[in-house]
Amino acid sequence: MAYPIISADSHVTEPPNTYSDFIDRAFRERAPRMEEVGDVGDVFVVDGMARPVLVGLAAAAGKPPEEIRIKGTKFAELHRGGWDPDARLADQTCDGVAAEIIYPTVGMVLCNHSDFDYKKACFDAYNRWIAQFQSAHPERLLGVGQTAMRSPQEGIEDLREIKRLGLRGVMMPGNPAVEDYDSPVYDDFWETAVELELPLSFHILTVRETSPTRGPKMNSFLSIIRGCQDIMGTLILGGVFERHPKLRVVCVEADAGWVPHYMYRMDHAYKRHRYWLPAGQQLSKLPSEYFREHIYTTFQDDWVAFKTADHMNWKRLMWANDFPHSDSTWPWSQQMLAEHSAHLTAEQREAILCSNVADLYKIDLAKLQ
Repeated sequence: MAYPIISADSHVTEPPNTYSDFIDRAFRERAPRMEEVGDVGDVFVVDGMARPVLVGLAAAAGKPPEEIRIKGTKFAELHRGGWDPDARLADQTCDGVAAEIIYPTVGMVLCNHSDFDYKKACFDAYNRWIAQFQSAHPERLLGVGQTAMRSPQEGIEDLREIKRLGLRGVMMPGNPAVEDYDSPVYDDFWETAVELELPLSFHILTVRETSPTRGPKMNSFLSIIRGCQDIMGTLILGGVFERHPKLRVVCVEADAGWVPHYMYRMDHAYKRHRYWLPAGQQLSKLPSEYFREHIYTTFQDDWVAFKTADHMNWKRLMWANDFPHSDSTWPWSQQMLAEHSAHLTAEQREAILCSNVADLYKIDLAKLQ
């Protein structure tokens, strides 16, 4: 194509020393660490969490479905591009991708840690590590930092430090320590993000589970987008975008084909039921209008999103390959995109595969040619 394709959501596989080498001294003995556990394989053990982080799914990109497993995987068997920035460029070339917005893997799980002090130390360590990782190829490896959100004021300090480190955005935990994200106590935080031009992202699997999923285990896979949907509804109906018209957020890896129905459902609730189910504050627009303008969504092989692009704001759609995770479209992304995007106009295709993410993250496309 005449423009570079950019993945709006890819990941690293944190190497064993990510946290131990970069964490504050007071937490060094408790830092997340990799251990070999019998036939389970290599795992990240996290102090204060009952279950370790298994690495099998973290780098299963390209494997046939019958070979994907969560146990018995060694770190040495994973895609080297998960932690080696030079090897990562070869992985990008293999998939026809020119650059990636890069999120953590273990850091996703850490978002659900109940100890905010520990989480803060881990996220600070990760931010230092990912800044070093991206510095090898800063035009093609675009790291996203993390904040623990112990308080709105500390969140502002984290934003400024993440910006200083040269990272391109901020991955938010699904559950802040103080109230919820629609509270006015976060107004200064949102305004600082706008001022610093740091996109804020809400990724799947970063919201604490409040109840077990019923039915077969596979049913839990279908439910993982709900946490992101709940946050988007909270921001819209809670008036966050009403109060902060320049704020933009990213709903990450939760697919996008559901967006047209979700916008309809919010509008229906607001029109029909707002007098007995009041929103967080009076809104001057329909909920769907806030979604169209303020929320970007990323998706991989969600063909429904491509098919329904005209029923949402396709200038807020961003394709991703999710490398190196098990849901990744690597290394066959180009074949899939040729099929799924064939019906789009040239303008739509370029926006979804390149210009939307480039505009949001201030990517200089000339440096990717």
